[in-house]
Amino acid sequence: MKYLTSLALALAVVSATPVKRADPQGIDVSDYQPDVDWTTVVNNGVSFAYIKATEGTSYISPSFSSQYIGATNAGLIRGGYHFAHPDESSGATQASYFLANGGGWSADGITLPGALDIEYGAECYGLTASEMVTWIESFSNTYEAATGRYPVIYTTTDWWSTCTGNSAAFASNNPLWIASYSSTIGTLPAGWEYTSFWQYADSGPNPGDQDLWNGGLAGLQSMALG
Repeated sequence: MKYLTSLALALAVVSATPVKRADPQGIDVSDYQPDVDWTTVVNNGVSFAYIKATEGTSYISPSFSSQYIGATNAGLIRGGYHFAHPDESSGATQASYFLANGGGWSADGITLPGALDIEYGAECYGLTASEMVTWIESFSNTYEAATGRYPVIYTTTDWWSTCTGNSAAFASNNPLWIASYSSTIGTLPAGWEYTSFWQYADSGPNPGDQDLWNGGLAGLQSMALG
């Protein structure tokens, strides 16, 4: 994917195990944080935000619209994310639901590609590793066909190894957003040489989960532009 090549060149530092840096900082929020003071968030040094839009095919976050508008008005680079339920419907169906309810992307310089949050729930949602890979491919390809961008994949190395058989099928197209609550990231899922986003804590000085972009502000802006 050519935009990933451009992104890699734009990163100030590319590492599979980057240490925490001061910038660019980010957060991800959901309906558990309905009243975010976005001005304070920006004043605290946050540059980007991922905001939960949808879950499965029956849930739209009641806070998404106000959070997305608030982040936009505060000058943040922002995007939406979808919490997957692979046991309920196909990847294509859930991608379409996400796209119809806030998960789209546009080349305006402030919109991050939508993220697929695929992680712990039911034990691999009853799918085999090959079925899970097919499900993720269906979601990813449907999203790319609609937007021209592949979705970011949010996961943990443990879940990915357990539920996809540590598939390397997505590393060439899908940016990685890894969750790892420690001083360094550790081992990444197969195929990815680096992570684009790092969720390093589930609480902190700002609302929601605490994140870092792997690189400088120019790289983050490049990610938004595509």
